[in-house]
Amino acid sequence: MMRKLFPHPQLTILLALVWLLLVNHLSAGSLVMALILGTAVPLLTAPYWPERPRLHNLPMIGTYVAIVLHDIVVANFTVARIVLAMPNTRLRPAWIAVPLRLTQPEAITVLAATITLTPGTVSSDLSADGRSLLVHCLHAPDPEAVVRAIQTRYEARLLEIFA
Repeated sequence: MMRKLFPHPQLTILLALVWLLLVNHLSAGSLVMALILGTAVPLLTAPYWPERPRLHNLPMIGTYVAIVLHDIVVANFTVARIVLAMPNTRLRPAWIAVPLRLTQPEAITVLAATITLTPGTVSSDLSADGRSLLVHCLHAPDPEAVVRAIQTRYEARLLEIFA
């Protein structure tokens, strides 16, 4: 019964919390709306989720989020420095194909979103076989270093989370 009403309990909790953060006011009405949204959205989207992603290392999720938030802050300062101080002649934009060890679509989506959330990089395409991700970097004097950073900072942790 509970599984039918809450097919994705983590999504229910996440949606309710996001709603409460968006309204920025705790009241009975906003709490009821958070519960309605947190229940309705997973129920309506459940048919499109035939298999649930398996998360294995839950403590690693907190570590991953902390690393991503740290990288976003650092990248903001780096991009500001590039835009404000670097001459265009020294700028080295690059398209980089990042080979993937991830196979689950949810994990690849999280990686692509992480790359796009980090200022200075954008995930642009996934290869037809799902084995590489095309990334554009605002400034990448060493494209191999960018690939190594993505693989060690993000992909390795996602492999632990989604393994």
